[in-house]
Amino acid sequence: MTYHPVVNKIISLLKENHIEFETFEHEPVRTSQEAARVRTGYSLKQGAKALIVRAKFNSQDKKFLMVVVPGDKRFDNQKLKNLLKVKDLRFATEDEVGKITDGVQLGGVPPFGNLFNLEVYTDKGLFDQEKIIFNAGDKRFSIGMNSSNYKKIVKPNIDLISQD
Repeated sequence: MTYHPVVNKIISLLKENHIEFETFEHEPVRTSQEAARVRTGYSLKQGAKALIVRAKFNSQDKKFLMVVVPGDKRFDNQKLKNLLKVKDLRFATEDEVGKITDGVQLGGVPPFGNLFNLEVYTDKGLFDQEKIIFNAGDKRFSIGMNSSNYKKIVKPNIDLISQD
């Protein structure tokens, strides 16, 4: 099966850094709930849900960021606005996501913002799990790995950015 090229970028990055991981081929999924049903051995809270948002710092200064939260949580817009000290925050449109990621579809965006020159903000609750799993650039392909290795390779900003 042919997957989006970012799948191979992630696999290469993990192999180059001698990081253990496992892969899952499955039916296309878009939501964390759908993904949890097809990823044997992993729970919804182990899912790393990657979202791209646009932060507006003032009238001219805007940038896209990646937000990663556990699959069973929702991103808290106000917490991130306060953390970043931004005026406005919104989800990237489907078109914007496609341009930023070279065509990765919504639901397939991996939590590797570093591959797209995006700063990454990860909810600290994700690291309560020893292992995490995520769509790896394609809605039909997932990767599972240790959360500590994800932290080492992505180097995200870590804070409480999900809703309680």
